[in-house]
Amino acid sequence: MSLAVGIAGIGLLGPGLMGWAPSAAVLAGAVPYEPAPLTPPAPTLLPATERRRTGPSVRLALAVATEAVQDSGLPPEELDTVFASSNGEGHVITSILQALHTPDGAISPTQFHNSVHNAAAGYWGIAVGSARPSVSLGGHDGVLGTGLLHAAAQAVVARRPVLFVAHDVPLPAPLDALRPTAASFALALVLVPEGGTHGRITLAQEDSAAEASDLPDGLAALHDANPVARALPLLAVLAGGRGGTVRLPMLEDTRLAVAVAA
Repeated sequence: MSLAVGIAGIGLLGPGLMGWAPSAAVLAGAVPYEPAPLTPPAPTLLPATERRRTGPSVRLALAVATEAVQDSGLPPEELDTVFASSNGEGHVITSILQALHTPDGAISPTQFHNSVHNAAAGYWGIAVGSARPSVSLGGHDGVLGTGLLHAAAQAVVARRPVLFVAHDVPLPAPLDALRPTAASFALALVLVPEGGTHGRITLAQEDSAAEASDLPDGLAALHDANPVARALPLLAVLAGGRGGTVRLPMLEDTRLAVAVAA
């Protein structure tokens, strides 16, 4: 069984990949990849009070979501959303755990509010004034494929555009020793049931492990540094405009085959 959806908008942030438009030539192989430090930008869509409360993972998610929606030209408040993250709000969780380890064990209510896995989705709803349905998923190293499949299924079944956002940042110590993530990376796609200015993709689940990536050295290292960066082979095919099939890891020994129409 397969699902077909169109891509109406793309957002991207990673080291040396500052947005979809400036990164497309790099991903297509026309320009060499040059890694550069990435600092998640402040979410200007939010009021000042909420903006100050956001952590790096939320900021990264809102940045790519904004880019993808602007690229699509669709009203942001009318989009259903699917947010996917492996590490979630790791910086906030670490701060809470450290507070619990102190003699009084008191934690900030604001920190608790920001520790939940759907924090990014909540801030997006506040930023754009959306009351549309939203789902927030995990998925360890298969978070990208799992989230993309869910978002595509939602777009097909509901016959509505869906904003899919996948985002992960490195965990602070000591959690980083248990879950190494070497770089920040985020991707957003606006999926539509029909059409799509960036082409159409067909998704099918397969019962085998994902294949090794075929990327230049720098991008290959980034691919392995963050579970969301497993999207790089798919982004390379989209940027090249040549069509092809890539396979993304999912949970256990399954993978998601994504065929891009030429």
